[in-house]
Amino acid sequence: MQGLVNSIVENRAFQILSRIILTTPFWGALIEHGLGFNAWVGTMAHFNLNPPLVFAVFTLATLLVGTILVVFTNRWAWLGAGALAVFTGLTIFIAHAFWTMKEPQAHTEFYTVLEHIALIGGLMVMASLARANEKAGG
Repeated sequence: MQGLVNSIVENRAFQILSRIILTTPFWGALIEHGLGFNAWVGTMAHFNLNPPLVFAVFTLATLLVGTILVVFTNRWAWLGAGALAVFTGLTIFIAHAFWTMKEPQAHTEFYTVLEHIALIGGLMVMASLARANEKAGG
């Protein structure tokens, strides 16, 4: 059984698929906010991120570069995972500060924060495995 599991997790197609799945929220957001760029700039303004155009472009660039590094590289996947994790962590304080909200929004945002924390954990695992794989020459 261990041999079967090893052959699956060491398979390059499985590794790419797992990276695509892990980064789904980021490329999904990239597509959504890229297509609705003016609304995305408005979101930056709503959260008092000034200048909003610069923040909108920077966040989309972070999503694009981070996702590309995670999905398509081995050597720099750890860096992409780290960038996406930092980005996700910052969104907790900027957009999902449930501790400042009233119910029922606070309750909903609390669970969003828990999901963000779990995603950060997945990105941390991804970064660790990518670095270990790089050091092993893989």
